[in-house]
Parts: sequence; C-alpha cells; structure tokens
Amino acid sequence: MLCKVVGSSYNEGEERSEKKMKVQNISNIEKFFEVVDSCQGKVELVTGEGDRLNLKSKLSQYVSMANIFSNGEIPELEIIAYEKEDIDKLVSFMING
Repeated sequence: MLCKVVGSSYNEGEERSEKKMKVQNISNIEKFFEVVDSCQGKVELVTGEGDRLNLKSKLSQYVSMANIFSNGEIPELEIIAYEKEDIDKLVSFMING
C-alpha cells in the first residue's frame, strides 16, 4: 500500500463540492504526482497553516515536497479534490498503489 486514507469529509456548497482526504505513507511520490497530473479538476494540498496549494502546479509540487522531505519524513497530508472522477482516481491510488 502506497498510502492510506485515514479520514475524509464531504462538503456541498452552492458553487462547488469538495472531498477532503487525509493520507499517510506515500512511498512512491512520483506515481502520486502522475495521478494528480491526470486529474481533470483542482487537487489541493492543505498546509499546516490552512493554505491550499494547487498540486497540479509543478512549482507547488516542488515546494510542497521540499517542505515535506526537509525533516526526513512524510507527515500526514490533507488533500482536497473537487471532481468525482478525480476523487475516485486518488482513492484508487491510495488503496491499490
């Protein structure tokens, strides 16, 4: 297993809906970003300060990974996706690798 969903929530608003996923144990970060890049909608990483980084941006990918690996471990990550197909892709990756 490359990572696992440890919690999720679903919020519906007037303009958009989102799925929050908390994941751990990402061992193949390259494959993770391939899945993120294949998503049609936005995929965001929520920082410890509550900011949202667009994970489809290469710059955000590099910055987020530099911060994650700076202390030698991958903490729990909160990821948000907005499209059902993207959520399904991400959950499938998390469960099946």
